[in-house]
Amino acid sequence: MKVALVGIFPTGTEEMFKQLLPATDFEMNIVNTQEKYDSLTDAEVIIMRIFKLPKEVIERNKNLKLVEKWGAGYDTVDIEAAGKANVKVCNVMGANAYAVSEIAVLLILATYRNLINHHQSMIKGVWTKGEFMDTSFSLMNKTVGLIGGGNIGRQVASKVQAFGANVQYYDVFRLNEETEKEFKMKYVELDELLRKSDVISLHIPLIDETRNIINGEKLALMKPTSIIVNTARGGLIDEEALREAINNKKILGAGLDCLATEPIDPNDPMLKQKNVTLTPHIGGTSADLLGVMAPRIAKNILAFSKGEELESIVNMKYLQQQ
Repeated sequence: MKVALVGIFPTGTEEMFKQLLPATDFEMNIVNTQEKYDSLTDAEVIIMRIFKLPKEVIERNKNLKLVEKWGAGYDTVDIEAAGKANVKVCNVMGANAYAVSEIAVLLILATYRNLINHHQSMIKGVWTKGEFMDTSFSLMNKTVGLIGGGNIGRQVASKVQAFGANVQYYDVFRLNEETEKEFKMKYVELDELLRKSDVISLHIPLIDETRNIINGEKLALMKPTSIIVNTARGGLIDEEALREAINNKKILGAGLDCLATEPIDPNDPMLKQKNVTLTPHIGGTSADLLGVMAPRIAKNILAFSKGEELESIVNMKYLQQQ
């Protein structure tokens, strides 16, 4: 079975997959440039990271039967086209939740305490000990509002509670009562969450229904001392409306690991926002993530090769429409 490892992966990924997938049954093709990807035509299984998987790639690889997405997000894969071509698309739900939750907390603290502003000022020789005193806040006794109560959201809940914060959440699929009690998460409707939270953190997928879920109208509901953090997907926040809200002091600031356009344009005005902390979509990226992600992907590929049940098929509805 021909397996294409498509994208940029942590050091040691190729070697680990070769250990996990026996060479007698699997042929590994390393596709780490756009040129190689454009010429890929014979993959039966694709392990995908960073690169996109549009309909054209699916049609070009006539023998493709399985796509394994590195991580939980699959908005870069045309799951409908895959389903109609009888290609199963699977993600690795929850595998990088710990890493993304850490970045979320990092951005909350950095934004709430003006870390970047202090750092940049000190590089210029300016001692800003008292300059941001009135716009710096701690998490103790604050309310963190999570939009999304999945694996990542629940881990963020546990982490911010360690700082003394209270947690409320909104999700279209409400958690059961037992889970809410376990993670000490209070369910509220979205508008109430926006009104009553000091920190908003996004943990939902980017689909048609969630695009620009945080727009000018929603930002207007937030407290002037509140911040918003996005470690989920760019496109969930209307970035122009966000800049306006910050500039007009409707909210305090934002921490963004995800942007609508990635990589960000060097001339993007978001780069000049004083109260915005940016990272280049690194939430699910850490060297030690390899040991968590690769075994789960390999297990699914082995199950597929044996005709066994797969974990976390994300395009089932399109497969059923055939």
